[in-house]
Amino acid sequence: MKPFTYERAANAQAAVKAVAENPGARFLAGGTNLLDLMKLEIETPTHLVDVGRLPFASAQETADGGLKIGGAMTNSKLAAHPIVRERYPLLARAILSGASGQLRNKATNAGNLLQRTRCGYFYDTAKPCNKRQPGSGCAAIGAPGGYGAIFGGGPACIATHTSDMAVALTALDASVETMTPDGTTRAIKVADLHRLPGDTPQVETELVAGELITAIAVPPPPPGGQAYAKVRDRASYAHGLAMVAVAGTRVALGAVAAKPWRAAHAQAALEAGASPAEAAAAETAQAGGEDRLVHKIALVRRLTAATIEDAQSRRQT
Repeated sequence: MKPFTYERAANAQAAVKAVAENPGARFLAGGTNLLDLMKLEIETPTHLVDVGRLPFASAQETADGGLKIGGAMTNSKLAAHPIVRERYPLLARAILSGASGQLRNKATNAGNLLQRTRCGYFYDTAKPCNKRQPGSGCAAIGAPGGYGAIFGGGPACIATHTSDMAVALTALDASVETMTPDGTTRAIKVADLHRLPGDTPQVETELVAGELITAIAVPPPPPGGQAYAKVRDRASYAHGLAMVAVAGTRVALGAVAAKPWRAAHAQAALEAGASPAEAAAAETAQAGGEDRLVHKIALVRRLTAATIEDAQSRRQT
């Protein structure tokens, strides 16, 4: 690990200023992803600004019946929150589907959304990766396995985003609230927070340098049931081959693109009266990628249909 300096931020404004003014600075909270990347020298920050003790570690009901979640609150505390368990069960299930209990006890909600891909070639510094070293190539293209993107990929990168929580929040139409370097705040839909690779796969989100996620705003749950499902190689501490979140008629997919994928075609089909299988087929008809990922498209289609059926069976009056 390369040497770095450290400071504990006194407040959000100071934290944002410290990172914005130092190109080598990064925010640190739980550190469950960043510290691993630093040990591998994939991330090499020169300065860490600790925001883990800022007053963003709780969740409160909003006046409209939604929920405002602190960015520094841990995943474990959020999954156990009574409002989440009662009104947003798919969010609780998604969080509990990720990582391990030890990591969820440390990982923060904002950090969960901003975790980087688990693509094996991103982590293997002996292989070319445009996320790690722009212009070097993408070793994942043509490689065996089912972890590549089937939506929104391209010749520069086929890595997928791995956050279960982000998929659930996308289905729930949630937004992140941020503080920008100029002191203003803004809201960004979770569905719009991450970027597809295009020609710049190293630019992964819409955040500017020094912008800090302070909270996540979740609107009141939509009518209808909720469900979450994940398929992975083993039952614990493995990122997904495919994830599906359903909230009413809203559907989001995970591990299929460089961002949580809002399944707009599936939603439109459901709202037009289609069956779960028809809605799933409408979405996966848009999928593509390498021939070796045909089996993944079939997996996503079946998992989407089954999860929609599960949500419909849980429909709340």
